[in-house]
Amino acid sequence: MAIAAVGQICSTASMSNNLAQCQMLVRKAVAAGAKALFLPEASDYIASSPAETVSLARSTEDSPFVKGLQHEALQARLPINVGIHEPATGGKRVKNTLIWIDEGGVITQRYQKLHLFDVEIKDGPSIIESKSVEPGSSILPPFPTSLGSMGLMICFDLRFPALSVRIRDLGAQIITYPSAFTVPTGKVHWETLLRARAIETQSYVIAAAQVGPHNEKRVSYGHSMIIDPWGKIVAEAGGVEEWKGEPEISVGEVDLGDLEKVRKEMPLHLRRDVVDVVETN
Repeated sequence: MAIAAVGQICSTASMSNNLAQCQMLVRKAVAAGAKALFLPEASDYIASSPAETVSLARSTEDSPFVKGLQHEALQARLPINVGIHEPATGGKRVKNTLIWIDEGGVITQRYQKLHLFDVEIKDGPSIIESKSVEPGSSILPPFPTSLGSMGLMICFDLRFPALSVRIRDLGAQIITYPSAFTVPTGKVHWETLLRARAIETQSYVIAAAQVGPHNEKRVSYGHSMIIDPWGKIVAEAGGVEEWKGEPEISVGEVDLGDLEKVRKEMPLHLRRDVVDVVETN
């Protein structure tokens, strides 16, 4: 068994402030004996407009936020999974990226968000992510970590079960969903979707969440979670209603023995001979 730490922050347009929040969580994760720290989507910044989102983007080589976390990972010998922005080709949009920084402070994995959050909710937020974000074009194969085989996804990817099933087929034991969920969708869908993805893939799900008001236009739901392969919540942070304004972590055990037990006792063998058949008539 190993301990995972799932972090919760409120990013703003200030990368220096956001880095300070994450640095605090690194110290908390180390004190808790965690083998890895998972941070939310867009930990580097959340802007108030598409134009500001693009203007703030930096390459990982030039980002003081990323370089700061690489230093923290190296000093603490702690892998960090964190959502950031990177410039996209052409300079008119950005990439919503999830990177894995290993215990040596090196970025070894990079996943670009496939599904973008384009919604207009009645009496709720209107967010058109595609105005400023370029969608990814490929799945990142799971990779080995001290916690287990890791599959990376981001926020709105959570609503596409075929993607999580594919990641499981490729060998994932743990699936991440760092997010910045809105309050209206979070109240009704967040826990349900996370538990469903854990149950149907028989995997651990680790979902680090943004929480609180980022600016006058946007508020995030919170409730960072770690869920086991049976669908049980083993760690959970508070929501926006309880948030005290301080970054926080929740920790939970990842037990691959329990995972294999679940998969052995209830094997899920999809009828691909039926499901994968394409009707030609």
